[in-house]
Amino acid sequence: MREFTPPRDESVYHSPLDLAFSPDGKTLAVSDRTAGELCLIDANSGEIRRTVKLQGKPMAVAWRQNGSILVSEYDAGTVAEVDARESRVARRLPVGPKAVGVAVATGKNLLVVCDYGLHTISLVDLETGNVRTRLPAVRHPYFVAVTPDERLAVVGNLIPPGPATELTSVASISLIDLDSLTKIRDIPLPDGSSDVRQVRVSPDSRWAYVVHTRGRTMLPTTQLDRGWVNTNALSIIDLAERQVYATVLLDTITQGAADPWGIALTPDGKTAWISLAGVHQIARIDLGRLHEYLAGREPKSEISNLRSPISDAKPPVTDAAAIWQQIKEDPAKRSQLSYHLSALYAAGLMSRIPIDAKGPRGIALAADGKHLAVASYYSGEVLWLEADRCQVQKRISLGSQPEADEVRHGEFVFHDAGHCFQGWLSCATCHPDGRADGLNWDLVNDGIGNPKNAKSLLWADRTPPSMSLGIRENMEEAVKKGFQFVQFREVEEGDLDAVRAYLRSLEPESSPYLVQGQFSEKARQGRRIFEDAEVGCANCHPAPWYTSKKLRDVGTKHELDRSGDFDTPTCAELWRTGPYLHDGSAPTLKDMLTTMNRDNQHGRTSHLQPEEIEALIEYLLSL
Repeated sequence: MREFTPPRDESVYHSPLDLAFSPDGKTLAVSDRTAGELCLIDANSGEIRRTVKLQGKPMAVAWRQNGSILVSEYDAGTVAEVDARESRVARRLPVGPKAVGVAVATGKNLLVVCDYGLHTISLVDLETGNVRTRLPAVRHPYFVAVTPDERLAVVGNLIPPGPATELTSVASISLIDLDSLTKIRDIPLPDGSSDVRQVRVSPDSRWAYVVHTRGRTMLPTTQLDRGWVNTNALSIIDLAERQVYATVLLDTITQGAADPWGIALTPDGKTAWISLAGVHQIARIDLGRLHEYLAGREPKSEISNLRSPISDAKPPVTDAAAIWQQIKEDPAKRSQLSYHLSALYAAGLMSRIPIDAKGPRGIALAADGKHLAVASYYSGEVLWLEADRCQVQKRISLGSQPEADEVRHGEFVFHDAGHCFQGWLSCATCHPDGRADGLNWDLVNDGIGNPKNAKSLLWADRTPPSMSLGIRENMEEAVKKGFQFVQFREVEEGDLDAVRAYLRSLEPESSPYLVQGQFSEKARQGRRIFEDAEVGCANCHPAPWYTSKKLRDVGTKHELDRSGDFDTPTCAELWRTGPYLHDGSAPTLKDMLTTMNRDNQHGRTSHLQPEEIEALIEYLLSL
């Protein structure tokens, strides 16, 4: 096995992530995450007008009515406001280190920003550029939308907050009151929900739509078909009642819809298009009729006779007719839809169309209502689609795109559900950005019946063995077995080597807890405690990898575990690897050091004062 770490220069590639049309519909703004640019495209000709160099990693984009564009600059601590007419950065708004989602409340002159690293939502006064307040989110807030009436901001939190041992630990939607600038409520999604991506709001401000995955974590991963392991969902949030109204699945019985990402809505709110990043498809949803079904107003006789809105093929008749009839008789049974793979398709409410894209992510509807713009992340293009049939009419390259090297190809394979049986999931489903989804999984690697928390794959090549029980000698072996026993596919050796190269290329991101790139005074105090021989943290987590690479019994054996000896994980990026311990039973580092360490087996911490515990946590979060 090769042991070198390939050079990693993402900036040579174009990777469109998010996009949005200007208020007048004439310009399409596209964030290019790896090239570090904002592209401005003429919506009529499809020609690139100008590119604007940005800082950090450009993520989400939003337009102001004055024609300027707001782009989050992840890892730069700012949101750039770009003057579209002059194609330059007019100013930068300091918002926090890991800005992702952005949305504008025009009438209130407010910018809403998600900070992925600090789990906060910043509300910025666009007149002064100052942050008016920061509010707590749940866990890694990612995308955000503002309701058209500007009363609420709807925030999607990427992963669950923990503990993973509880089914109640699920990803949530946060509602922010834009009048009082307070958080109203966190709305939990159905059990097993994670990887929450795009959020959109209906034109009447009544409904929010959010796409996410839903792991069947209560089952062993012994089969993939029929959604046994993972399903992919669209959840509808009732913003008046402030609760989940319904969750419907984007999968069919024989074809998963891995990794839904972006959503676009028609101005009347009756149609939605969803990009399915893992299977390179677009799902078209008849939202108008879906809401009729959900309210129990569609007659039973129509269900088996409906045809796909795009294809002339007649959908198969399944037990979907029965669930819709039950909802007609009792709309409260909408909750059962989250278990029905065929409900949307068999009722003619959804069509899924393959498109010639590589990892479609952001999606937006043009002003004419007849065309869609889709960000094809790995090909470096924006695809111009005819909306009704989702056929590609034009391909707009963001610039010269070199042939993918082994690392870039490995990243694509890692995110490609085409390497999985029936397209139910990709490697990235459980390991977003190569990290972890916050859920416990009962993998067959070490026998069924002993679920373990998904691990970050950062430094997996440098910190063997792999898996919580160390049953794989190294990362190279674990990659091959992962495809065999989780995705149920034999993958070509070249693709396996590419994924291995991608994992070797992963490096820690700078911690959001650093102060100007340095440890705070509190973190420096925590470092002294960490290295204190009496406390003993560094005995098992020595630099530079912050792990001894050994199995140890630290008293955390669960009743379902067959052994108490677990792999010593690295402490790198602890700010984004919670929940903690092999079973995810510690939602925070404080829990891990106190309530989960009463016998001092996991470091001798019981004698530490509260302020010393806080200092130790500050150091760990800063690594």
